[in-house]
Amino acid sequence: MKEQTNIPTGKVERAGRFMTTGLKVGTNYIKHYTRKLMDPSTTKDALHQENAEDIYETLSNLKGSALKVAQMLSMDKGMLPKAYTERFAMSQYSAPPLSGPLVVNTFTKTLGKTPAQLYDQFDMKASNAASIGQVHRASKDGKPLAVKIQYPGVANSVKSDLRLVKPFAIRIVGMNEVDMDKYFDEIESKLLEETDYNLELHRSQELSAQCAHIPNLVFPVYYPELSSDRIITMDWLNGQHLKEFLLTNPSQEVRNKIGQAMWDFYQFQVHKLKKVHADPHPGNFLLRPDGTVGIFDFGCVKEIPEDFYVNYFLLTDKEVLKDEKRRREIYTNLEMIHPSDTEKEITFFSGLFQEMIRLLTHPFTVERFDFGNEDYFNEIYAYMDHLYNLKEVRESKVARGSRHSLYINRTYFGLYSMLSDLKADVVTGQARIQEMINASN
Repeated sequence: MKEQTNIPTGKVERAGRFMTTGLKVGTNYIKHYTRKLMDPSTTKDALHQENAEDIYETLSNLKGSALKVAQMLSMDKGMLPKAYTERFAMSQYSAPPLSGPLVVNTFTKTLGKTPAQLYDQFDMKASNAASIGQVHRASKDGKPLAVKIQYPGVANSVKSDLRLVKPFAIRIVGMNEVDMDKYFDEIESKLLEETDYNLELHRSQELSAQCAHIPNLVFPVYYPELSSDRIITMDWLNGQHLKEFLLTNPSQEVRNKIGQAMWDFYQFQVHKLKKVHADPHPGNFLLRPDGTVGIFDFGCVKEIPEDFYVNYFLLTDKEVLKDEKRRREIYTNLEMIHPSDTEKEITFFSGLFQEMIRLLTHPFTVERFDFGNEDYFNEIYAYMDHLYNLKEVRESKVARGSRHSLYINRTYFGLYSMLSDLKADVVTGQARIQEMINASN
């Protein structure tokens, strides 16, 4: 993959790249409609493919928040056409890496020394490059290391990038700007945290230690003396990302073992720590043939307020949801229904939420769950399609759901998606969750 010798960091230059891409997309539409005139049976497949290529090329070169949003969209299989999700998914693993001189410049600016002065060996070629930074292999005192380097200008461009992406998101979701503000405020706060490598280093050490008792998890050791506000040095972990790992045709026993470890990891954080690794895409996990999982990258951590936690997980209690008055109270607390809603709207949306919650919380209500059950996920996708096509939903201009639900829902969606790909059969009941909590005491 060709290396980048520079990254646009100025607001005007970055905005210009977005505008140029917009013109390319407009040209793609003209080509599509020309093809349509010549052949009425032409589908939008080629259009989506061309747009996805052009948009991803721009985002991958801008990096930072722009590419991170693409990564988030790639995890939602129902939001965008397949061409986009497949192309944007590349941001989970690989994007054009920085050139050697830019890497050295980052070291001299933040640690006062070059990589050659800090490590016994340092590979100038990045092993992988994603949205916020890239990773290089190194070694020191016989230890293999992973060195994560943040791209230039990422922190300074968060606010301006989100302003450029916002209109696109509003058109997709169909809400007005005021209603979307609370979600964009949440995204902005999390992206700013992800660019603070000092904070990430602290969280990585803290959460790794707190989750160390969970079976079959492996965490790297972190090295503060070789880290800075734009560099993090940690142990190199061996393993494969999910897509590569599945190509090795692992046994069902190994799939289950990995799936259980990932389930336990997330439930312990949510229910005991009230803070969670909220970036569960495959690029942040390394899977191994012995059924262990290497976990790193605690840049995106969602702290869960107590009142939100209580109401959110009451939704997994079947007995509570049988009480209509109590159910409406929970929906109101979670901002799923609003004081301004008419009785007709409350009845309509409450019914939709009740069915959606029944589907999504099912793994919590049974002792164990087979995430390889394709019928279950087909039912979820079919219901989501049904919701999307309802006139009342499409024309609703009210944002339904607390800002805190954004990253918690994203966390569980990402977890479910990976467990589904693994086809893992996992113990999911409340007793297992309590067992993980008790083991830490």
